[in-house]
Amino acid sequence: MNIALLAKQSLIEQNQTLLASFKAKIPIEELVTQRCQFVDALVKQAWEQHGLREFDISLIAVGGYGRGELHPHSDVDLLFLFNDILSPAAEAALSQFIAFLWDANLEIGHSVRTLNDTITLGREDITIATNLLEARLLEGPEFLFDQLYDAIRQSDFWTSSDFFIAKRDEQNARHARASAFDLEPNIKSCPGGLRDIQTIAWVAMRHFGAARLEELVQYDFLEPSELEELLECQHFLWKLRFALHMVVGRDENRLLFDVQRQVAELMGYEDATQLAVEQMMKRYYRTVRRVMELNEMLLQLFKRATLGHTKALEIQSIDKHYQRRGTFIEALSDDLFDSGEEIVRLFLLVAKNSNIKGIYAPTLRSLRRARRAQPQALQENPLCRQAFMEILRHPRGIVALSLMHKHGVLSAYLPAWRNIEGQMQFDLFHAYTVDEHTHRLLLNIERFSQAEQKEEFPLGSILINQLPKKGLLVLGAIFHDIAKGRGGDHSKLGGADALAFCKLHGLNDHDGRLVAWLVENHLVMSVTAQRRDISDPDVVADFANKVRDAVHLSYLYCLTVADICATNEKTWNNWKGSLLRDLYFSTQRVLARGKEKPVDIRARVREYQAKAKKELLRRGLKEKDLDTLWQRFKADYFLRHQPNQVAWHAEAILKHKQQDEPLVLVSKHTTRGGTELFVYCQDRPKLFATVMAVLDNKNINVHDANIMTSKDNYALDTFVILEQDGAPVSQLSRIQSIRKALEKALSSDSPKLPRFRKLSRKMKPFNVPTQVSFLESSRHGTSMMELIALDSPGLLAKVGDIFYRCNTTLLAAKITTIGERAEDFFMLQTNDGLQLNETQENTLRDALISALSAKNIESVN
Repeated sequence: MNIALLAKQSLIEQNQTLLASFKAKIPIEELVTQRCQFVDALVKQAWEQHGLREFDISLIAVGGYGRGELHPHSDVDLLFLFNDILSPAAEAALSQFIAFLWDANLEIGHSVRTLNDTITLGREDITIATNLLEARLLEGPEFLFDQLYDAIRQSDFWTSSDFFIAKRDEQNARHARASAFDLEPNIKSCPGGLRDIQTIAWVAMRHFGAARLEELVQYDFLEPSELEELLECQHFLWKLRFALHMVVGRDENRLLFDVQRQVAELMGYEDATQLAVEQMMKRYYRTVRRVMELNEMLLQLFKRATLGHTKALEIQSIDKHYQRRGTFIEALSDDLFDSGEEIVRLFLLVAKNSNIKGIYAPTLRSLRRARRAQPQALQENPLCRQAFMEILRHPRGIVALSLMHKHGVLSAYLPAWRNIEGQMQFDLFHAYTVDEHTHRLLLNIERFSQAEQKEEFPLGSILINQLPKKGLLVLGAIFHDIAKGRGGDHSKLGGADALAFCKLHGLNDHDGRLVAWLVENHLVMSVTAQRRDISDPDVVADFANKVRDAVHLSYLYCLTVADICATNEKTWNNWKGSLLRDLYFSTQRVLARGKEKPVDIRARVREYQAKAKKELLRRGLKEKDLDTLWQRFKADYFLRHQPNQVAWHAEAILKHKQQDEPLVLVSKHTTRGGTELFVYCQDRPKLFATVMAVLDNKNINVHDANIMTSKDNYALDTFVILEQDGAPVSQLSRIQSIRKALEKALSSDSPKLPRFRKLSRKMKPFNVPTQVSFLESSRHGTSMMELIALDSPGLLAKVGDIFYRCNTTLLAAKITTIGERAEDFFMLQTNDGLQLNETQENTLRDALISALSAKNIESVN
């Protein structure tokens, strides 16, 4: 066996030893040091074996390797430093050495430079300069390394202030590319990750000449408790990165869904009330929040030390305890927060002063110290409660609450908030932790009040200013998810918490009950709009009974829209907005009508036909032809379509020359926030399944389906379709492609349907057990079925095929995708036009569960 293979095998064996040590809970600091020392020995031995000691080349470790820290598969960054020109023999030996390291399976990052070139490039590039700060000599002439060491510590290399500005700008750019609360975070580069800790160390190294974070305490720049906190955060992030490398087997810093469960298991977490992976991620998100706060405070202190800009900031007095320094609020006494109530009053002053954007670093340090020292929750202090209620009532109260959340004061005030901090839900629907989701919900409520948001939220921007007390909506938002992770119904548990909070804070019974009602019912409007047939008067009437009055309706609408928008960036779209507005106005009419006589169904059919006919006659169509066509249609068709849709369908059908060929229409204009697809042809077996298979192949999302037939057995099927990003299907070439594919598939008695797409990487870690439930239907002679399943490719096509096999007719469908879960509702009948009996329900349930099992999905994909 050659030496490269021996080296490769030794690295594998050392990783196995490290893994055993990790499982034995050996401190992570020892393991990363052991890894580095092992690589040092291997590299030095190889250097000698390749005869490189004969040449004046310094082998220098830089970057993380230079710090003496290596994770199992981290890059080994090397600098080959020499004075002038390398001889051909030296170049050949160096090339063989580098090839050897690659063959040994080390991830090498290397540079071959003269001393002068290294210094010149370091002056021009902040990344190179940073790597050089952590340089460590491994082999070769010491005089070369000493010259480099001295040169990079001269003031003309990088001044302390220039270095700080460059690293701050570099961090800001990095933070702009990712969120600290990504579902699949990069634990190295995300805000609050390892790079943020390293940035503090690098700036300190340049300014103070400090080689380690511990030295900052000696310079009175870091307090011992802050050092302890930083090292504790680094310890956890190192363990996480170490476990990630071991699970993946390569240099990987992204904590992807595929591996999160395995990493959690290796870290020692076990499933309990919360999943092991949720426990691990909760610790991660709490850790990065702590790092972010320390990073912000320390870099602000570095700015004072390096730039000396403190005198340039405008100072304006606020009161005897506070002043504004630039855009920061500053306490005039270090012990001001010892009493507790001043902690909350600080944020009340933030609400009252629109020029304040943050907290001055020395004040933040005092606040952090006092926050930890509080003997009880701040809400137990009557003066704190008084200040908190003032914040809720203030027009800029949400700005203050946002800052309270950022700096851990909301959890110090409200113990239940602490429980949801960092609470992750292992799914693809919730893109943020529970606390961060609620924080974004609050920011959305604030957006409703901004003039520039009227176009995106036309109804919300009106209603937000009509609410009797905006603060009650804010309280409903704070408590809506506060009971998640406890087990049980979080809406009911949160409602009880909200009611207790309102009583403690002296709200009257009416306001307390309203807040509790909002929390208990915060999902009702979205469920009704997205999963029920809101064209059905009985559905709207039932929702109106739950809402009770117009005030409750307005509060609930604002909370619902803000909640959906805060779930993830892709959840909100015009389709959902249209559904919620339709439900709002339909409910408003029902509430205004009160106990008056309900709408006459036959009168509505006549009204819709008359409106459609008026428009079609204007376009030159003949009344006789319209009457003949509409006599073929059942009354249900006119109840489920608006007059403009009826007119669009009728004109196209009457102008369709080949009546035996399928007619496929795709709307040019959005319908309820989506694109309407209309299919007209002779009804046939598996028509729904065929349409769904084609749309799935085109990567189209279906959100709504009205499936019906004429009296003479023609399909009149309407779908609302969207692109994957939630936008309507609008590109002409895209529309033509969809239409042609459907016409081709529907023209054949036995169409050759496309294969389903493969299950995506993100979906594979999830197991959603298929659930089939039959609910009471509001329409006579129909059955309502709810299906919960993994949102696998071709799901609706498979469901349609099973309906056919089970002699079941689909009348309507509401399609909802919640991350990895499909939660769909179907209105069904037997082929004889009857409600399904218990035997038929059981047969259909068994067939769906069998076909949609994880095993069968994997075999297909």
